[in-house]
Amino acid sequence: MTDMPLRHALAAGLALALLVACQRDDAPGPGALEKAAPATAPDAGQGDVRSGAHDDADAAPGLTAEGTDPVPDAGGAEYPSLVVATLDGASYDLSERRGRWVVVNFWATWCAPCIKEMPELSALDAMREHVEVIGLAYEDTDPETLRAFLQKRPVVYPVAIIDTYDPPRDFPTPRGLPLTCLVAPDGRLVKTFLGPVTAADLEQAIEAAGGPAPGQAS
Repeated sequence: MTDMPLRHALAAGLALALLVACQRDDAPGPGALEKAAPATAPDAGQGDVRSGAHDDADAAPGLTAEGTDPVPDAGGAEYPSLVVATLDGASYDLSERRGRWVVVNFWATWCAPCIKEMPELSALDAMREHVEVIGLAYEDTDPETLRAFLQKRPVVYPVAIIDTYDPPRDFPTPRGLPLTCLVAPDGRLVKTFLGPVTAADLEQAIEAAGGPAPGQAS
């Protein structure tokens, strides 16, 4: 029985390793679960040390876990403002989106869970007239690199690059990615999700905040 402490130590070490959240230089192991843990994002003011897109989302780094729960109170203004320049050269002003539910999605090209949820967010934007999405690329990159990435993984919603040294002050500062904020038609920030979300998650949050039920028109 002298080997029991050693076994316990090895088991504890293995459990600790499995709890590490989505590091950029770790690849998903076999048998990974469907939902991924939020990827570790660069701290505000430090910038992203790796810019540029991965060619293969399936090869993008990240350990997986059994999903993440919504974060009900992650900071941010009750009625946030957001004015950004999008990749197509337009100006996006959140205050002009009154009357619609707006999904503000912080993401990065190096974040595997972010890439995985993009098609679903794009479909939600395209199929629900009362919902629109804005993607905020939270990383140190440039428009040309990001456009090249989006040519391979196109979305219908606008995308803007966010300065990691000066992120939008009215929204929670991302400590992990993806980070998704739901803004109601009256401009209130009603829900914040840390980790990947689905269209169903967002539609259920909309219904819970007084909006139409999933699949129904506004």
